[in-house]
Amino acid sequence: MSDRTEPLNELGHLAHGAITTAAPEETLRYFTQLLGMDVVAQEGPATYLRAFGDYEEWSFKVIAAEAAGLDHVAWRMTSAEALARRVAWLEANGHGGEWIEPDRGKGPFYQFSDPDGHRFRIYFETTKYVAPPEERPVIPVNFQRYVGRGANVRRLDHVNLLARDVRANREFWERGFGIRTYEIIRHPDGSEAGAWMSGTIQGHELIYTQEMTSGSGRLHHFAFVVDTREEVLRAAEIMADARIYIEAGPSRHTAIQGFYLYTREPGGNRIEVANGGYLVLDPDAETYVWTIDEWKQKPGWGAPIPPEFHVYGTPVVEE
Repeated sequence: MSDRTEPLNELGHLAHGAITTAAPEETLRYFTQLLGMDVVAQEGPATYLRAFGDYEEWSFKVIAAEAAGLDHVAWRMTSAEALARRVAWLEANGHGGEWIEPDRGKGPFYQFSDPDGHRFRIYFETTKYVAPPEERPVIPVNFQRYVGRGANVRRLDHVNLLARDVRANREFWERGFGIRTYEIIRHPDGSEAGAWMSGTIQGHELIYTQEMTSGSGRLHHFAFVVDTREEVLRAAEIMADARIYIEAGPSRHTAIQGFYLYTREPGGNRIEVANGGYLVLDPDAETYVWTIDEWKQKPGWGAPIPPEFHVYGTPVVEE
């Protein structure tokens, strides 16, 4: 039997991400021409993007800055009342933040940080996307016509963050938000090398993996999903011809079992094109805990991931 306790999970889903880049024009070409996303708006240093499967007006934000890195990650809550309850928990448990004004039809937001210093926002109020006539799909329950451009990503899938203490970050989300952890890599001393978590039946929306440098609050990658494995292979052809650095893949992950392609967008942030990964329908499924020895056997398949994959993140730390 499960030993999960309150609070109940009131996270609706992983809603959007925001990154910084010192090469905004090249970064935007990557997201629009190569990933196939649309520009929704540009405001000062920020550009708002959407994928064709998004129900909200936008799901990703690119901000011109001095260096690559994470600006914030946002969750949409299941209700205004759920938002108020989570804010109350954060403030009562030493994780209080601040209210942020709405941003292009989303919000207001409550902004706070996890134990490693990554910035998060939670919100409920939003603006649903209404396609203009030239973008309306033939099937009315879809949000936008099939784009068919570049890798043609459908939506934001998950985010992986580097953490100095994976376990502390995992327990923060479990205790405060009722998030479910589906897989963990655990050292003999009880510390953890990785944790795959989700607010939904999707195998992962939020991942923490071990920070190997002196940095903190760093981004490992954002991932966008496509419909088939073949589209991941097609994305590899597109990226190679565009002279985009392919760091790893196409191959199959061991944890959650998704099919992946890792690239670096021109600003330096790691971006994954992904497909698959399992769904967890069992409401009291137990977390699978990998031992280090078991994990090193790599029961998945594909080319080995390069050592830099476990070290590189943004902002870059030269160590």
